[in-house]
Amino acid sequence: MAQGEVKAVWQRKLALYLDLIRWNRPAGWLLLLWPTLGALWVAAGGFPGWHLLAVFVLGTILMRSAGCCINDVADRDFDRHVKRTAQRPVTSGAISNREALAVGAVLALLAFALVLTTNATTIGMSFAALAITLAYPYAKRFVAMPQAVLGLAFGMGMPMAFAAVLGEVPALGWVLMLGNLFWVLAYDTEYAMVDRDDDLKIGMKTSAITLGRWDVPVVMLCYLLFISFWTLALIPYALTAIFYLAIGLAFAQALWHYQLIKSRSREGCFKAFRLNHWLGLTVFAGIALGFAFR
Repeated sequence: MAQGEVKAVWQRKLALYLDLIRWNRPAGWLLLLWPTLGALWVAAGGFPGWHLLAVFVLGTILMRSAGCCINDVADRDFDRHVKRTAQRPVTSGAISNREALAVGAVLALLAFALVLTTNATTIGMSFAALAITLAYPYAKRFVAMPQAVLGLAFGMGMPMAFAAVLGEVPALGWVLMLGNLFWVLAYDTEYAMVDRDDDLKIGMKTSAITLGRWDVPVVMLCYLLFISFWTLALIPYALTAIFYLAIGLAFAQALWHYQLIKSRSREGCFKAFRLNHWLGLTVFAGIALGFAFR
């Protein structure tokens, strides 16, 4: 095979790998990143230093990418029946199951190498985070609201952030994780509303199906609980008016999402899901700037 042909083959393979980990759709890892960084800032009382910032930013991207590999292998027989996922690399056969798992394993090992630069408590918690990540794809077969399992998986970065800074996880770390769980329930129910018709046909369990016509009210309640938990938990830190302005802007975004999802259209629900990372960024910016200017 000529050098040019070899290069073309590897370019196609790289494109498939990037598609596998949703590289062109960063909203997924941003949804993990903002609350994790928020917890890191709270734990450190402000900027946590470049080392921990790099560990948690890169670790979040790597573990979310590894999770995509695991999820696509687990869901390959379901995804071919869903309009939005039928052309994913594993589902379409462009990448084999073994190859996708190998990519996921490499990414997870790279993330673990980053965790090894922290402390024993954080390292120990990383195994729990990995276990929940592995369990999530299969929860959709047995759990009425698998979005709650996803919330646990997406929330593990927060107690890990406290552990990395303090060597332990205070009650505040778990409170913030619980608050974040409600946010995950909100945006992933919006995501599930997009695929509800397809999921009903294939027997997949989702919060959108379980909640039925209560889906929109529950999504809005979860937004309210998320914002309330984080606001009340951080009041003692006196984060100045900047933080409360950010909270107000986050609440306004949640109200906008209501306008997008109230008709339950695929387009509106998917748009609401994709825009959630801006809500997370708003809350994080309020925390970071609140610490910087208090």
